[in-house]
Parts: sequence; C-alpha cells; structure tokens
Amino acid sequence: MSSSTLNADTGSPARPFALEEVQAAVRALQAGEFRDARPTTRPTTRSTGSGAHPAEPRAAGRAAARTGGGDRHRAADAVDWTLEPGERVVAVIGTSGSSGASTVALAVALSAEVPARVVECCSASASGLAAATDAELGLHPAGWRQGRREQVLIERVCEVLAGVDEVPSPIPAEHTTQLTVLDVGWEVGQLTTTDSWVSDAVASADQVLLVSTATVPGMRRLEGALELLVNHAGAHVTDRTWVAVVGPRRKKWPRGVEHAGGPHTRRALNGGRLVEIPEDRGLSIHGLDSRPVPPALLAAAAHAHAAHAHAVDHDADQDLGAAADELDLFTDHDLTDQPTDRPG
Repeated sequence: MSSSTLNADTGSPARPFALEEVQAAVRALQAGEFRDARPTTRPTTRSTGSGAHPAEPRAAGRAAARTGGGDRHRAADAVDWTLEPGERVVAVIGTSGSSGASTVALAVALSAEVPARVVECCSASASGLAAATDAELGLHPAGWRQGRREQVLIERVCEVLAGVDEVPSPIPAEHTTQLTVLDVGWEVGQLTTTDSWVSDAVASADQVLLVSTATVPGMRRLEGALELLVNHAGAHVTDRTWVAVVGPRRKKWPRGVEHAGGPHTRRALNGGRLVEIPEDRGLSIHGLDSRPVPPALLAAAAHAHAAHAHAVDHDADQDLGAAADELDLFTDHDLTDQPTDRPG
C-alpha cells in the first residue's frame, strides 16, 4: 500500500500496516471476532433476489462453540431447526459432483406414502432442482423459493452461499406428520467440519443416503464419506446410513469395484444397507426437468423406504434379498407392461 493512499474517512494519508497487525486481523476474522465490532442495532441482510431479509450473525457463536473443548452445541445466536412432532428426516448426500443425489432425493419424496417435501440446501448456483418443479409458488419471506412437483413441495435456496453455515433455517413443515428430504448439496468434508443446522440434521436424521457410482473412484469416495460421517456423528449413525449406488446391479459390478471400498463400505453392503439405483441415459444428459421420473427409479426409492422400515423393525436381514429380486428395477420399459399372470 502506497503512503500516498488516502483514508476514505479522514482524507489523510493511510499509514502502512505492520505484518503483525495484518496477521492479528486475519486471526480475528477467522475466529469471528469482527462481528463484535458491528453495532447491535444494525441488522445484517442478504440478497434474496427480489428483496432482502434479516440474517442472524452466526459466525461468532459457531467459532465459540468450536473452541469449547470439543462441545458441538452451538451458541444461542446460531441458526437452529426445530422439527414438527412426527416429522421424519432423510438426508441425501452425494459423494461427488453429478452423482445423482438431487435425483435420488426427489425420487425418495415422490415415492413416499406421506406428505413430503425436498429442502435443497446447496447454493442457488449449484441447484439440481431448478427445472424440476411443475409449478413455481414464489419466494417465501424466510428466503426459500418454493415450487411443487406433483404432490411434493420443493424448497430451494435463492441466493449464492459461500458455505454450509449460511443455509437459512427451513420453513416449518406444513404437516405434523411429514417426510422432509434434505438434498444436502455440500461436500461431506465441508459438511462435517462446519458447525451448522445442516450438519446437526444429518447427524440426527432418521435415515442418511450416501449416493455414489458403481466405479472404483466412486467406491473410494463412498468409503471416505462414510468414515467422515462416522467421525462426525458417532458409530451409532452406521445403522441409519444407507448407500445408494448408481449403476448396474451389485452382482454385475465390474471386477474390482466392490473391493475398492474399505471396511465401512463392506459393512454397509453386507448389512443389506444398499439401494441399487438404475442408470437412466435421459437423466444423465438432461438432468431433472419436467419429464416424468423413470418408474424404475421410483421403484428403487420405494424399496429404500421399505427396506429402512424393515431394518427399524429388526426384520430386514432375511427379507431384503427376496424383496430386491421381486422388483425389476433395471428394465428399460415401464414395469406395468409386464404380464401379471404367473404359473402357480
């Protein structure tokens, strides 16, 4: 900085900053201490596309929580999410970009037998559901853009976010007994190392679906994601975590694919916590749009519901293999075209 640079407030030349001052400022910025210098009567705002709405200063509280001897409970100024009585949460997380997590999240909601919504938690610039609605319902005052796809409510962030801790708290559920599917939309490492309501919701979700692909890199990313999730939420999350693998059936995976995963992946596969997601060329090319979701994908999502329900009842071990064989999830045509008459 030149010594001739003028201070914007006083018009006087601004003095050069010493290296120690710059380093101290960076440390304060990282710790969120800069928030303390802001007047408490001046609310912060963030753009919503058609206006601005107040946003809580969350960084200071989360920095304090992270320094509290490993205590992950956030301070009072952090954004929290309170579930409605009977509201069930399924968190869908992609282990890599374009793995199909948004498609799986929508299919899970569409195949539910109860009122359902999808809450897309990613930045507006990374949305996979922007073209998936049948009808747009406009901007909610809480900062969520709402739309509908058949009976499912879709809520999307309407601003560009720098991190998972900037995701606004979800709108209260419309129904007391409802399925909320979180399309998390953030890399697992960022999710599990950032204090936010999203990371808390994943840790306590009724079911977590990690979406990957039937490839060697996909299995490696899946293993890493499972390990990060266990380290974040504890070993008890294992029984609630399922893997949704996009590709052929497991018995037709190319040689070496399954062995590319580590102990966490093997435990999920051998424990029956696998949802086989058939590939669809149209979805791979066009993504989610107004065209119908393939019936085979909806059948796979319905199988995920049923399999999880059986697992909760501790009866899934002997039934999952038979249930998977009964569903022709990988046909190229509509399942309704199949003959119903079978020899006794």
